Amino acid sequence: MPDGSQATDQERAELLEAYDAQLRGSAEVQGAVSSDHVGPLWRALFNDGAFVSYESLEGLGSADAVDRLIAETVEYFSSFPQVKEFEWKTRGHDWPPDLDQRLRAHGLEPEEVETVMVGEATHLAVDVELPAGVTVRRVDQLPDRDALVTEASGVAARIFGGGPSGQEMLERLDRMQGREQFWVAEAATGAGSQVICSGRLAMVEGTEFAGIWGGSTLPEWRGQGVYRALTAARARAALAEGVRYINSDCTAMSRPILERSGLVAVTTTTPYLWRRRQA
Repeated sequence: MPDGSQATDQERAELLEAYDAQLRGSAEVQGAVSSDHVGPLWRALFNDGAFVSYESLEGLGSADAVDRLIAETVEYFSSFPQVKEFEWKTRGHDWPPDLDQRLRAHGLEPEEVETVMVGEATHLAVDVELPAGVTVRRVDQLPDRDALVTEASGVAARIFGGGPSGQEMLERLDRMQGREQFWVAEAATGAGSQVICSGRLAMVEGTEFAGIWGGSTLPEWRGQGVYRALTAARARAALAEGVRYINSDCTAMSRPILERSGLVAVTTTTPYLWRRRQA
């Protein structure tokens, strides 16, 4: 199994090219309640939040044009009373180089920097030994999915300090109409079982990609292969759907696991958030 940290510059460049061409823009707003396309931007509404994606801003021609676009975007989303915040998702190789300063000047603040990982799904689809009493399964197609997704969303929210509610996640799964799967790892307990880790597999229509998202694991279960097993299960499911590449935005905690599995760090991503000021 290849180690993604050992990828050549050419391999990284080829994966980044595929990522930019296939995963930015319209691909990032699938599952939105609504979206539109203005200039280079795709603007999407998700319940009480919103999102901005684009493949490149270089076609605007000047940094001043970027400033005007940011200002217009703030004005656009601020016109929706239900939008409490919106995310402008940047990448480390975006133009212009001073995009950070320009976004900040318009009231957007950066969140934590994450690493964009890309690689062949076959590299992740391996057998992983689980701790005794732990199982991994897909649950979005089951009769009791509502309870399981709600439980898992609650666990993730406790770990991350926030995130989509169970109801919001269920509504998203319904909008995706099977293009997104929800997986959990469960540990046997005296009363039945407990969700200890969960994550989504999102097939990106019209591309060779599927994204793996989530993977929040309870602290007492970390370092035992649970996240790795959940990732491997999702990769096998992606291959069954004809997917070639897996992508993920990962934290510093997840990056070594994904690199050892064969994914390659191709760039970074930083979400910039605009938040509505309280009256």
